[in-house]
Order: sequence, then structure tokens, then C-alpha cells
Amino acid sequence: MDRSTKIAFGGGCHWCTEAVFQSLKGVYNVEQGFIASTENNSSFSEAVILQFDSDIISLQVLIEIHLRTHKSTSAHSMRDKYRSAIYYFSEAQKVEVETLLKAFQLEFGNQLITKAYPFSEFKASREAIQNYYQKNPEKPFCERFINPKLRLLLKDFSNYIDIDFIPKILQSTSE
Repeated sequence: MDRSTKIAFGGGCHWCTEAVFQSLKGVYNVEQGFIASTENNSSFSEAVILQFDSDIISLQVLIEIHLRTHKSTSAHSMRDKYRSAIYYFSEAQKVEVETLLKAFQLEFGNQLITKAYPFSEFKASREAIQNYYQKNPEKPFCERFINPKLRLLLKDFSNYIDIDFIPKILQSTSE
């Protein structure tokens, strides 16, 4: 049975979000770019669309990883560019996402600002910045912002990590 599906996430820089989800088993495609929703959220915001195999990694785990790898409780001034969002592709997915967000709220001390929005439109990033971490793991941005997220995944979600994606230097420092 084909259990592949797609979901989209926005929260912080799409370079970070892309690298986080590319590092996971069961996620087989991550498209980096800008997503628009509808009505008050029709402006484009940095995000990724991912396709995943729910037999390998569940939507629940993906959402938990998303909430823990960006500032999901911070309504900072850059939220137009970095909307804290989960974009759904069906009404059934909307219900599942909203149910999971309510359940995860119990695990966070502060109010989650992450919302479920209908997916409307996607614009891919230019080729030069796609797969940014894979092309530039030694860049200061990657070391400062992406590596800490990958270390968190290695520590808290090690069963879901595609170890071939994570640089050896990070693997040795996470033990």
C-alpha cells in the first residue's frame, strides 16, 4: 500500500527547515520555497513542501520535529516572512493537524503560535539556494543555525535520522 503523502511547513528560514526534513528517514522529497495560503495569509512566506512515507515516519512525528526546531511559541517581528505554519492539502489533513497541535500544546510551557492553513500556492526558491545545507555545510550560517537543529534531532529523534545526511563531525559531537 502506498502511504506517501505531502504536507508543508513554515517557521523559520527555509534553509533550516529544508535541512531538518531532508535529514529524516521516510521523507523522500523536500521542496524549498515560498508558500501562500488564503485570505489574511495569502502573502508568500518561506516554507517547504515535503513528501513522506507514513509507514516510516508519521505526521505526528513530523509535526513534533517542526515545533521543536523553530520558534513555535515566538510571535517575533519577522512572522510575515517566517510564518509559523503547517499547510494542509485536504480537510482530513486539516483535522489531523489541528488535533495534533492541540495535543502538543500540553507539552509546551508557552502558547504555540503555529497554525494550520490551507495550502494555496508555491514558488520554488532559485536553484542556487536549494539544498543549501547539502551544498554548504561548513558555511557560518549552517554552523550557527542548522547544526544545532540537527544535533537536537540526533539527540531526541535518532530513530528517524538518515545518518548519511548528517556530517560525521556532528555525529561525534552529539554523543
